[in-house]
Amino acid sequence: MKWLLTRILAGLAALLVVVVGAGALLAAQYTGSPAAWAVSTGHNAAWLGESWVQGKAGREAYASLASRVERGGISELYVYVGEIDDDGTLAPEGYAAASEFLAWAEKELPDVRVLGWMNYTTEGSSLVQDRFDEEQRDAVAAAAGAVRKAGFDGVHLAVAPVTTNDPSLPKLVAQVRTAIGADSVLSVQVQPVELVPGARVPSFVLSGQEKYWSKGYLARVTEQADIVVVPGHGSGMPLSSLYGGFMVREVAETLSALDGPDATDESEEPVAVRFGVPAFDDTTWGEPSGAESVETAVEAVRIGLTDSGERDNVGMAVYLLDDADAQDWDAFLTGWVDVEG
Repeated sequence: MKWLLTRILAGLAALLVVVVGAGALLAAQYTGSPAAWAVSTGHNAAWLGESWVQGKAGREAYASLASRVERGGISELYVYVGEIDDDGTLAPEGYAAASEFLAWAEKELPDVRVLGWMNYTTEGSSLVQDRFDEEQRDAVAAAAGAVRKAGFDGVHLAVAPVTTNDPSLPKLVAQVRTAIGADSVLSVQVQPVELVPGARVPSFVLSGQEKYWSKGYLARVTEQADIVVVPGHGSGMPLSSLYGGFMVREVAETLSALDGPDATDESEEPVAVRFGVPAFDDTTWGEPSGAESVETAVEAVRIGLTDSGERDNVGMAVYLLDDADAQDWDAFLTGWVDVEG
């Protein structure tokens, strides 16, 4: 029995060494000085809650929103229009009263594209059974078409979790593209790319959660997208340095995937990318983490861009704009928009 205990303890010690070493390597990514050019180019986005399209926002809220959009260089707004039901339908009540807000945005924010944020969140893996069958995909696509007809410039589709190589999501994105039309904006929220090839497997075994995608699957899912949105929350990183390293790696791996052999054809306009910054306190939108902050996220994205090379189609997305307090908003502005050189 003693020899068995010794072996178990030795195995745990070896595992601890691996974990500590991996953590040190990840934290080391969050070092160095970002380039002066690695700042906002005015291609940023922000999520908004449902009150805006349900007639619940007052004049002061509208004025504050307009000010933040202008100051933040925000070019897209993802306005929540509801949860996709298990059968693929979306209740029209979520956007039926959107005309007032859309008319205001068209007048006051003419250069900003307003997208209907269609959300679907569930639990479990889609390894054995696809996340959506054909009937469900048809319903989601029809709902996206209805959102577009309601006056939105397009849709922001957020579906999670989805297992790498689940064929139903690329099919769904293609159907949504057809439903809203080629002249509409299609934004797709994705899952983080695995930090090293194959890392998604042990991550799933240990946590039971489908958190990561392969680079090839990311490219497949987003073939029809105009914008790819990578969330900056829910990383599970316990320390700020690890979260910073995580975000640096996400920038590198995401851009590499979208530039790789499975990416959009070179003759087409490259897909835009937005990296999310966690500026929310309401647990409706997820589980806030003490290690995740706007300040760390913007610095990490700047470092990641510096390592990956200059491009003008990359921005950040504030999650959520109407839930961001003054401290988070200031961190976004000073760390990304109005960076002092």
